[in-house]
Amino acid sequence: MATFALSIPHAGPRSFCLRPIRASSNGVPFLKPKSGGPAILEIPLDKIRRPLMRTRANDPLKVKELMESIRLIGLQEPIDVLEVEGVYYGFSGCHRYEAHQRLGLPTIRCKVRRGTKETLRHHMR
Repeated sequence: MATFALSIPHAGPRSFCLRPIRASSNGVPFLKPKSGGPAILEIPLDKIRRPLMRTRANDPLKVKELMESIRLIGLQEPIDVLEVEGVYYGFSGCHRYEAHQRLGLPTIRCKVRRGTKETLRHHMR
């Protein structure tokens, strides 16, 4: 399975394309996922739905520390994302996601697992 990153062309806000990535933003090569395992993708922040975002507030100090770390060395650990029928859902990595938003970064590195609507319902409980 190949590793890809999303690249947002200037064609419009809803279009994007996949391109292979050879290393993370800090230059560390990605490991190829095992067959059927998660893929590592750079996904636009606005393409990730955060259905549980308002259930709790993030720790502002932790977000600030992550922002500084991401500025200096890049994101070290991708956030976990569930892909259901072409839509991405994020249930973890809240502090890393907010740090990317506050830094004005357009994408975030994600570990993407495919799932079914039933899997999504399970995460929403």
